[in-house]
Amino acid sequence: MESAKRKLTWKNFIGYGATDLFGGGFLAVMSAWMLYFYTTFCGLSPIAAGSIIGIARIVDAIASPTMGYITDSFGRTRLGKKFGKRRFFLLLGMPLMALYALMWISGMNYWYYLITYLLMEFIAAMILIPYETLASEMTNNFNERTKLSSVRLVYSGLASTLATYIPSLLFGHFGKNSPSVFFFNGLIFAIIFFVALFVTHRTTWDREETITDQEKVPFIQSLIKPFFSLASTFRIKSFRQHLLIYICSFTAMDVLSAVFVYFIVFALHKDAILAANLLTICAFLQMVCTPLYGWLVLKIGPSNSMKVAYTLVIAGVAGIISLYLIQPSFMVTALYVMAFLIGLGRSGLYYIPWNIYPFIPDVDEIVTRQRREGVFAGIMTFVRKSTTALATFIVGAVLSSGGFVDKATTQSPEAIHTIIGVLIVGNIGLLVISFIVAITFKLSKKNHTILLAEVNRLKNNGPMKSVDAETRNVVEALTGWKYEKLWGNNNVAYWSNTTHTQDFKKSNIN
Repeated sequence: MESAKRKLTWKNFIGYGATDLFGGGFLAVMSAWMLYFYTTFCGLSPIAAGSIIGIARIVDAIASPTMGYITDSFGRTRLGKKFGKRRFFLLLGMPLMALYALMWISGMNYWYYLITYLLMEFIAAMILIPYETLASEMTNNFNERTKLSSVRLVYSGLASTLATYIPSLLFGHFGKNSPSVFFFNGLIFAIIFFVALFVTHRTTWDREETITDQEKVPFIQSLIKPFFSLASTFRIKSFRQHLLIYICSFTAMDVLSAVFVYFIVFALHKDAILAANLLTICAFLQMVCTPLYGWLVLKIGPSNSMKVAYTLVIAGVAGIISLYLIQPSFMVTALYVMAFLIGLGRSGLYYIPWNIYPFIPDVDEIVTRQRREGVFAGIMTFVRKSTTALATFIVGAVLSSGGFVDKATTQSPEAIHTIIGVLIVGNIGLLVISFIVAITFKLSKKNHTILLAEVNRLKNNGPMKSVDAETRNVVEALTGWKYEKLWGNNNVAYWSNTTHTQDFKKSNIN
């Protein structure tokens, strides 16, 4: 039976989502606590701490796209045939989770933190890129992919909850000024990540290889292909829109995570335990409200659902800023209300882009006639890690230039105003951009069904000249290409020979 047509059970849905305990937890802990840990317990300035993230992004700019190309081709190798071209990397990553705990040892020098961060970033790319392709690998069905994405995002929400709840428990046990909180937090998460990878590896499968997948190109061209494939993805309209929404909205939340603790501690003069509890509320709501947004997407569409999510988050962030200005007596209660709004909106903000993502390779297929899940996953992973890193780096640089003093128990009014400015520009401003782009986004369940039907028709040698008007309009809106230029009749994907184009013209044009 073809892999994409195998029937999924709840064991597969639940098992598939488990690895987002790593995907969500790794990034949630890093964005919420890494800068605070580096500047408070490791003696690093905000600029030094931010430079670690920046250097990692330079390395990852090459590593992630290359890893995506490798996973697309790995099924041809002996290891890929035996363990799966995607799932092999889950297996490989299990013992490497021990490194995550080593990142959180205090009192080491700059080079220790740089090296451990770089290694963990590479391991994350090695795991997350093949993992992110599995929903597209396992099924073509819209509803099943939606369920896979929904379950995955529940795990991500759970990971985000644990990323704040576990530290709050450890703060209570060790004290808010103990670096042991971060080491034991890293150790606990390393164990969680190991188990999650094991479960996903045992309950998922890869798409079967096809003749097209195995086509070979000359060696020199094979070296160029990963970078050509990376650039070519931006020629797909739906992906450009999706990526801009993804970058702006996720970076906005990373900025919020990076400065939230600082805002609570220094602007509102509350402690880190309250900050952790508020973040826990946000993360918990992110998890439990995922089914709500799944229902909303089906009822009112992705675009309108995103508008709801952005409005809630903007209202919550504006609310916590107003608390600094008003200084009400019911400050703590109001903070929990604002955390509720942010958490409710953040659930949709995270869910909807990841619900849409598995369908992007289908849009690409009608343009290129290729399955390039790995390349898209490579870009998405690179962008996701880059948003976290970029937010952390920019926040560190802006705070430093705005008068923030590391290891200080209080901050100057100038530093506090800088924190507020970061929230306004880096969170609310980016969400407004996402809101605007979401208005024009056309990928929906109805349009995806039309798209798949047309792909199947063309695969069965249906002539392009027989396309109906609705299908033409839909695929052109999704791809950004004229219909006559689709199905390989273009230079979007990398092809080393002319046979493919000749076959295309014979079977579809004449």
